[in-house]
Amino acid sequence: MPVHMELSRIIISEINDQQVIYLKEVDGERTFPILIGIFEATSIDRRVKQHTSPRPLTHDLLVNIVENLGAELQDVVISELREHTYFAKLRVRHEGELIEVDARPSDAIAVAVTCDPQLPIYVSEEVLNDVLGEP
Repeated sequence: MPVHMELSRIIISEINDQQVIYLKEVDGERTFPILIGIFEATSIDRRVKQHTSPRPLTHDLLVNIVENLGAELQDVVISELREHTYFAKLRVRHEGELIEVDARPSDAIAVAVTCDPQLPIYVSEEVLNDVLGEP
């Protein structure tokens, strides 16, 4: 059963290529970091701080396309950790069908915070156990 998580922290470094976001368990204490790129980090940070852009940015574009095609973005699931790389699914509902779209977690989370209201973010229990070293 996936665990409901929320974005709890964004660390943007001007001297490093890798930025860090932290997810925290909604009804618990577990947290874990995900390394992401500067573009995704600034996109997430901009949305969290409710800064608007005069024209749609990449994640705005994706949300607009899905909505204009009559579909609904449902949630994000970080489903797997393989060779130090997280894998995520952006789940979209269209005409009653659930479509899972492969996505980098950073892009999926950027889309989640772009939506209004924000999409729920889930992490598989297996990923949490792997990251936190739990049995």
